[in-house]
Amino acid sequence: MEPAEEPGTLDFHGDEEIIEVVELGPPGPDDLAAEMEDVDFEDEGAEEADDEAWDTEDDEGLEDGMEAQDDSEVTFSLHSASVFCVSLDPKTNTLAVTGGEDDKAFVWRLSDGELLFECSGHKDSVTCAGFSHDSVFVATGDMSGLIKVWRVDTKEEVWSFEVGDLEWMEWHPQAHVLLAGTADGNSWMWKIPSGDCKTFQGPACPATCGRILPDGKRAVVGYEDGTMRIWDLKQGTSLHVLKGQDGHQDPLTCVASNQDGSLILTGSVDCHAKLVSSATGKVVCVFKMETAAPKAPASEGEEAESNSVESLGFCNVMPFAAVGYLDGTLAIYDLSTQSLRHKCQHESGIVQLLWEENSAVVYTCSLDGAVRLWDARSGKMISEYRGHSAEILDFAVNKDASIVVTTSGDHQAKVFCVQRPDR
Repeated sequence: MEPAEEPGTLDFHGDEEIIEVVELGPPGPDDLAAEMEDVDFEDEGAEEADDEAWDTEDDEGLEDGMEAQDDSEVTFSLHSASVFCVSLDPKTNTLAVTGGEDDKAFVWRLSDGELLFECSGHKDSVTCAGFSHDSVFVATGDMSGLIKVWRVDTKEEVWSFEVGDLEWMEWHPQAHVLLAGTADGNSWMWKIPSGDCKTFQGPACPATCGRILPDGKRAVVGYEDGTMRIWDLKQGTSLHVLKGQDGHQDPLTCVASNQDGSLILTGSVDCHAKLVSSATGKVVCVFKMETAAPKAPASEGEEAESNSVESLGFCNVMPFAAVGYLDGTLAIYDLSTQSLRHKCQHESGIVQLLWEENSAVVYTCSLDGAVRLWDARSGKMISEYRGHSAEILDFAVNKDASIVVTTSGDHQAKVFCVQRPDR
């Protein structure tokens, strides 16, 4: 229910005035929730930022109920279009960088949403953004392939480079080295800020996803033709190529490695997730999602089978892997038995998943605008957080898993404090 005193719902003429508003019956929980939405719980210091935040919220095209609940502590509202990506600074976990469809990227403070600086000069949607391992640098990349690096403490741009259309970008886990994959099939590696450069030539199709392995010496890159390569970063040579039966039948969408880098998981539009040994380049096993009976006939112009693996990752504390699918299925696989352990169903497609660093809890964000926490041991949902009026497009979790930061098609980024009774 909407609160009765929503501005614009009553029209006044001339000098009419309201004498008294009579409430019919006691307020229901919805009314109270709606009234509570107007209460400001944030620090006084964040007031100016807040005013901006409230001004830019609009209620156009909200799905039913999506605007009813806002569990977030802080809302960052400087973007004027969909916010595509977010990363937290690894050293202090106090800063976020977000990039959006408005060709802008911002570095801002999690505690109050205060802007630190804008990463200006992009001319296309900023789809990649991240901090170096020590939080000294922040890199932003746009779809057209313009990559910029800024020094966080001085807020100054220290390097920029233009490549082909950008698919993904990632910092090295131990060094000031940036890796990126482009639509022409190349992967690029630069030393920052000197700009010394190396390229890794893939097949003549987009390098759709990539990840530097924890040893910092190798990277795994997935391609649109279904192949996957493990590269030796120092030599610039490919150590292993998975193709044909070993590769995927459709483009790769995501890739992850376990904590020691011995195992790699690849996901694809073909709905398969492949577990690969990074040492041998051999497929250890394939996780296939048995598709349930087809749902009601697809509406005009919609493909019946539009499922794919969207995100995946390894648990650090138990031999589990999680795979998130576009049809809303979260699958928890047991690596020791190579079998499906749980299927956790979402109302809509999973966009991304992340494991908590030190527990068997997996976080998902989805097209229905909610973040959910799942216990991988039981397969049960622990909690869910809402606040966005559109799909969540990316999210990040801080090191101690107390904060989740989300970005959305509603032009906003939000900070949620995660409370877990079991901790």
